[in-house]
Amino acid sequence: MSDESDKKPENDPQLAAKIKDSARQIWLAGLGAYTKAEEDTGRFFDRLVQEGEQLESKTRGVVEKQIKSVEDRVEGVRERATGTWDRLENMFDERVSGALKRLGIHRREDIESLERRIEALEAELCRLKERADDEEE
Repeated sequence: MSDESDKKPENDPQLAAKIKDSARQIWLAGLGAYTKAEEDTGRFFDRLVQEGEQLESKTRGVVEKQIKSVEDRVEGVRERATGTWDRLENMFDERVSGALKRLGIHRREDIESLERRIEALEAELCRLKERADDEEE
């Protein structure tokens, strides 16, 4: 039984030392890679900024032209849509007004006009009544 347990990999001191040494090398490689990446990050970032600035200056004119073109198209569509909505709104108003008239319901403007006429007639009646009272005395 002891021969079998000596042959197991977890009992082999050389294998354990090799695994420990490999783990240390992996750890050190990771630290080295981290340090290298940290050093290169600043230079890499600066290079990316420079390339971005160059690309921006090259594309700025093209993008501005495209934006202007899109804005012009949007304005044209907006004007057409507004005109269409105005026509639809007018048609709707006319049809609703016609339906209300057929039902005997008057528009607000008609009612307000009648109210002004009634107020004028009431004022005239008050004046006539005051004149009649003055004549009786």
